[in-house]
Amino acid sequence: MALKKITFDTKIPTDFYWFNEAKHHIDHDHGLVMHTAADTDFWQRTHYGFQRDNGHCLLTTLAGDFSVSAHLTFKPNTTYDQCGLLVRVDHENWIKVSIEYENATISKLGSVVTNLGYSDWATTDVASEIHAMWYRISRKDNDFLLEHATDGVNWQQMRIAHLHKGTDSLAVGVYACSPENSSFAATVHDIIIDENKWG
Repeated sequence: MALKKITFDTKIPTDFYWFNEAKHHIDHDHGLVMHTAADTDFWQRTHYGFQRDNGHCLLTTLAGDFSVSAHLTFKPNTTYDQCGLLVRVDHENWIKVSIEYENATISKLGSVVTNLGYSDWATTDVASEIHAMWYRISRKDNDFLLEHATDGVNWQQMRIAHLHKGTDSLAVGVYACSPENSSFAATVHDIIIDENKWG
């Protein structure tokens, strides 16, 4: 797989598509700006009981092993506002990684892995003044390495996960959502698709 860098300086590439399209525009100096709708989220059942599959995603389709990374900035307004990177089989099988805003002091850098209709949530506390992050997901078969970096170079492992529902082709891309009665702007500066960087 040859390296492919998407910068969103003029338009959205034709091999990308919207799932639950967000209001958006291209900022020629910065990238793709997505504006979330209220009451949007990705979550399935566990602990909270509810099911939501209405967050905003800009996706492409990738087959086989790969690494995909994305650089995003955001200006959250209320609790749970989030944006990041996502890989998806269907509404009951997917992975997302992001910063989720909690309050003016603390937010959650974390990931959700959803298998067979049940979500988990793994997090670590980060300062809420952090409004920019690189995320990377690398695939080997149906195993996935999730990482983050502040500079897009020095990657730190967040977790290793597995998707139980195997499929060769996955929907892969960026997402943003506002689970509460809120809206915020998330900017996608770069998406990089490359050969698998794991191992």
